[in-house]
Amino acid sequence: MALLPLLNISIPGVLPTPTYQPGALAMLSLAMVFSALALSYNMLLGTGGMLSFGHALYFGAGAYGLGIILANLGVPLWPGVVLALVGGLAIAFVTGAISMRVTGIPFAMVTLAFAQAGSVLVRRNSSITGGEEGLSLETDHVPDFLVGVANTRNLYWLTLALLVVVYLVALWVDRSRLGHLASAARENELRLRVLGLEPNRAKLVLFLIAAVSASLAGVGYILLQSGTVPRAVSADLTITVLVMVVLGGVGYRWGAILGGFLYTVLDQRLTVLAGSEAIESLPSVLRVPLSEPLFLLGTLFILVVMFLPGGIAGTVQSWWARRSGGRPRDELGELEDDAEEVLEPAETRRS
Repeated sequence: MALLPLLNISIPGVLPTPTYQPGALAMLSLAMVFSALALSYNMLLGTGGMLSFGHALYFGAGAYGLGIILANLGVPLWPGVVLALVGGLAIAFVTGAISMRVTGIPFAMVTLAFAQAGSVLVRRNSSITGGEEGLSLETDHVPDFLVGVANTRNLYWLTLALLVVVYLVALWVDRSRLGHLASAARENELRLRVLGLEPNRAKLVLFLIAAVSASLAGVGYILLQSGTVPRAVSADLTITVLVMVVLGGVGYRWGAILGGFLYTVLDQRLTVLAGSEAIESLPSVLRVPLSEPLFLLGTLFILVVMFLPGGIAGTVQSWWARRSGGRPRDELGELEDDAEEVLEPAETRRS
């Protein structure tokens, strides 16, 4: 991936331009931003089993936070990024501490309420956030090598670095005792409480890590797009990210990345296809649905849920296990085994 800007690779129908040109690099950069966001959401849903409808709030906190800080405080970019992440962490701590008082569907509804409140605040405070028109990035305090179409290659490498950082964080979480405890709570929270363990603390820490990772993806988004819009904090974006994770495979890190790439590329390219002459020349019974990218993406999502219930990554993993004659070993399965390793010693100590 790091070498793509230096190569001349053309994929007709997928990439708008060769890989060394700004068009392809901008689309791939956006795909990496949403892949990082999907990875952060996979920490909640795949590792902790927490279905949130408000995860975009922290993505927007990173994007809007950096934009507001650069516009009003006049600090350089990198201190501004740190302040934006701290702001996202603070928002996540307050909203997470309240949301964690309930579980399951009530938890999802509380996070949805917070996302809607954030969306209203963004839209109503136009003097700070730009309102419906969005917030433009103040480039006076951004290094020149990250500004402009001519520097798309540098922005591409920056978003790739952000994706790598979020991936390493997700990998550490899944292999740490925190991830083991959170996955054990996902499997049987009551059992943990009976054993004297406190799953809520682990789930809150996991919630904060996922939120900060989403804020980091938001920072990459505003730098790449030179601004942000109210949709960045809406529940609609969270549902889109949920679709990405389900398409790729819940519980698979590489599945979340694949889902983010697949959804972003399809969304971008289907929009171009919808306005093509080939679609315009079709009968209305075909032209109307095919001219709506969301209709095609929705159809793809339905097909994946019906015929590939484990997502792309889960299906590939199961196929490989059958071919090799072994038991399927996926990241989610490893977490379940780790959860048992947490529970069994606790039961032994209690006995």
